[in-house]
Amino acid sequence: MEFILPWAERLEASPFGALMRESALFYPTANLLHLLGLVMLLGSMLLLDLRLLGLAREVPVQEASRRLTPIGIAGLLIQLVTGFCLFAADAGPLTGNWLLQLKLALVGVGIANALLFRACWARRLADWDLRPPLAGRLQVALSILTWCGVMSAGRLLAYV
Repeated sequence: MEFILPWAERLEASPFGALMRESALFYPTANLLHLLGLVMLLGSMLLLDLRLLGLAREVPVQEASRRLTPIGIAGLLIQLVTGFCLFAADAGPLTGNWLLQLKLALVGVGIANALLFRACWARRLADWDLRPPLAGRLQVALSILTWCGVMSAGRLLAYV
């Protein structure tokens, strides 16, 4: 992470970093919006993942995916934007924080897993109503573990 440190220190020292750090409005608002994004992302993805694992079989998988995926994507985008804003306030020290590094790595794994899932299974989601494939269920379990790990690492950042 040493190659990122100079950029992070410049970001923290920038007018934007100062605004995020010193404003009585911007940092708390970004923090609340970050939480909203988390709820949208994790809530929708957990519901969809649990459906993919076989719960609530009365709801067709394609319908659940069609309704929940846009909410999850919106939540992820809110998280990415507000996460950058929150990072700007304390970018230098956060860059070396192992929990932030873990969180960012897990976000990467979560996004890659979601894209891979779409590539592998999007055309065959209707088949999941009959019997979810084992490989797909393992991928769904990875999704649940990954996004819960993102949430946990992010929350623990305040204490480390």
